Amino acid sequence: MAEHTSSSITIEAAPADVMAVIADFGRYPDWTGEVKEAEVLATDARGRAEQVRLVMDAGAIKDDQTLAYTWTGDHEVSWTLVKSQMLRSLDGSYLLKPAASGGTEVTYRLTVDVKIPMLGMIKRKAEKVIIDRALAGLKKRVESGE
Repeated sequence: MAEHTSSSITIEAAPADVMAVIADFGRYPDWTGEVKEAEVLATDARGRAEQVRLVMDAGAIKDDQTLAYTWTGDHEVSWTLVKSQMLRSLDGSYLLKPAASGGTEVTYRLTVDVKIPMLGMIKRKAEKVIIDRALAGLKKRVESGE
């Protein structure tokens, strides 16, 4: 089984407000940095995205990928790779928990397997950078109230 990378951050907002930003894929290019385009391809009965196409540009790695999303209640969303040019697999999740401070603790987990050979240590470092940037962008976006 592949190793995953995870990190957590506390956001000064209610879990529902954080999840609303996570679920708003159309706005990802505004705050994620690496996502240049996001298109919801399919939704579930509640109107939540089930399949999303993302055009990514992370410097040396550019990719057009489709992810399948699974929503667990109102506090967790996970995704898995459907298709990609650069990746063999991608599994991730956001888990939201009320924080003692009154905000929300957000944990982001990510496992990526690229089609090109890459040392495990370098791959985990890249995963950590992706996670940290995503959490910082999410925190800024949610706390700005935009």
